[in-house]
Amino acid sequence: MTHALIIGGGVAGPTAAIALQKVGIDATVYEAYTTTAHDLGSSMGISLNGLDALRTLDAHAAVRDAGFPVPRGVMWLGNGRRLGEGDTGTPLPDGTLPIVIRRHDLYAVLRHEALRRGVPIHHGKRLSDVRHRGDQVVAVFTDGTEAVGDLLIGADGIDSTTRHFVDPRAPRPRYVGLIGTGGITRDAAPPSDPGVMNMVFGKRAFFASMASADGSVWWFANLPRADEPTPDDLGTTPGPQWQQRMLNVFAEDNSPATRLIRATPPEYTWYPMHDMRAPKRWHRGRVVLIGDAAHVASPSSGQGASMAFEDAVQLARCLRDRDDPTAAFHTYQRLRDDRVAKVLAGAKQVNRSKAATGVSRAVRDVTFPLFMKRFSTPGAFAWLYDHRIDFDRPVDDEPTVHHR
Repeated sequence: MTHALIIGGGVAGPTAAIALQKVGIDATVYEAYTTTAHDLGSSMGISLNGLDALRTLDAHAAVRDAGFPVPRGVMWLGNGRRLGEGDTGTPLPDGTLPIVIRRHDLYAVLRHEALRRGVPIHHGKRLSDVRHRGDQVVAVFTDGTEAVGDLLIGADGIDSTTRHFVDPRAPRPRYVGLIGTGGITRDAAPPSDPGVMNMVFGKRAFFASMASADGSVWWFANLPRADEPTPDDLGTTPGPQWQQRMLNVFAEDNSPATRLIRATPPEYTWYPMHDMRAPKRWHRGRVVLIGDAAHVASPSSGQGASMAFEDAVQLARCLRDRDDPTAAFHTYQRLRDDRVAKVLAGAKQVNRSKAATGVSRAVRDVTFPLFMKRFSTPGAFAWLYDHRIDFDRPVDDEPTVHHR
């Protein structure tokens, strides 16, 4: 049986192991962190295309049940003007809707699913080098140990070591001019019915909130910042000071932002937001990239995890239908390249709207209603949310859809 080494135990790695198992390929996951569920406190959305990719692996129900459904999205300007509703796609056959989930809950569910299916996951294994040895590939770790397999999948995220091996000149992550944080409160009245994401493009920053059926309100904020901050820049500012800063930023907006921020303990994890276009080649020899190791759609896309799930499923199909790993990797990239590029382009457009200030904000506020008139029509985002991968279909029968 073919054995795959998977570098990275976050979102993409365990999913890839489950997908490979479905096509008869054994896999072992190697994770650099010594513990699980880092990035506690942050949340993320998983759209229907991502959940459907998990459905092909019989893994979507566990993920769905760890979050809560958010089937509607409403967009507003900071002056209180309602712009319209966005299309979130067609529910899956079993009624599954888009969800919001804590990041550490998503990690925990996928890790549990992989372990439950017999996938070994080793922690404290930080990759330092990749070597080819005949028809095999060797992963060398910083603790001096090695692992040998028939192929290696780099699922090691935005700061991927594997990506440097595949292409030392590959694009690097690019700061998009925004920093983000979020919170959860039970001490404020929900701003709307459960399952509605209200997105406010404010005068100075972006704010979104949604209520869960249990009465809690989840929110996140994106603030423009021209220079990219370091972790020390963000971490040394006391929470109450950050809270006051956000209250000042959102003070002029007609939105629930200040009310929800006041009702949430000032314990924030801030992160600079990045994107990264894919390299020209996602593979080298018996090594291939998936998820954020290959391409990064900023959080504004709401597609980071979903793109990783799609990558994992498509890669498994290609390895099933191609005897040679290089041919499989080439087909995999062909099936993914244009779709990923369109998702990244869409996120870049949203980032510009979130970061708009001064004259650019005034232009945004004038043009947004026209934008919404065009994109609030049914099916406007069907290409994104209603994307479905026919797992059983041979890849030779798969048409290449060019989005660019």
